[in-house]
Amino acid sequence: MTKLVSAIAGAVAAKGFAFVQAPDMAALLEPAGLRHWSSFAAGWDDLGLDAYMADGGRYRRRRFGVFRAAEDGVVRKPHQPHYQSRDYNPLNGGIERWFEPITEGVAGHPAMTAILGASRALFDRMTAAAVRPAAWHVEIHQFRIEARPGEPGQPTPEGMHRDGVDWVLVLMVRRENIAKGETTIYDLKKRPLGSFTLAAPLDAAWVDDSRVYHGVTALTPLDPALPAYRDVLVVTFRHE
Repeated sequence: MTKLVSAIAGAVAAKGFAFVQAPDMAALLEPAGLRHWSSFAAGWDDLGLDAYMADGGRYRRRRFGVFRAAEDGVVRKPHQPHYQSRDYNPLNGGIERWFEPITEGVAGHPAMTAILGASRALFDRMTAAAVRPAAWHVEIHQFRIEARPGEPGQPTPEGMHRDGVDWVLVLMVRRENIAKGETTIYDLKKRPLGSFTLAAPLDAAWVDDSRVYHGVTALTPLDPALPAYRDVLVVTFRHE
């Protein structure tokens, strides 16, 4: 376990990101309490439509939650809007966006507890002691991106971007009947550093948001007659 944590932290320190495949993520999260994954993933079947899409798209469903993470534990904060400046999100930024809250079943699920605990430990380790906060402001985003014939799903409709936080974890929950969805990481001069596809449940990207941009290609259905979607969990940490 120590080797795995060191490898992830080392990759992020060297390149600004780490792509970690499902077996290694399971090895990281199971000691933190990961269990009952199927019931956790089922929480993505109850997401509200994102009504704030400036491109008019109706391909994104989501829920949102806010937490405080510190050494003494993780506590959910009162529900609040999600806000990004247009510097970080030129498409949908500049306004308060009130999304439906994540359910108590998802917020208190053992999988979420494991994910947040492991994330805090890793992000603490990767933050210099001189600037490490006593507590982190954590935002949780459940996303489902749907793809239909003639209407590709856009995981990052704002294009190549940063999120305006300190650290980001993107965790694959489920892919159903979709093609594409390749993630590319770029340096601050917008030169590509690497590409990969989150394909299996628990495949993950750990990202230093201060050092890199990221973007994901549009999704298309493999079989146009069947539902097609990509479910991910995005967890962001910033100084409280």
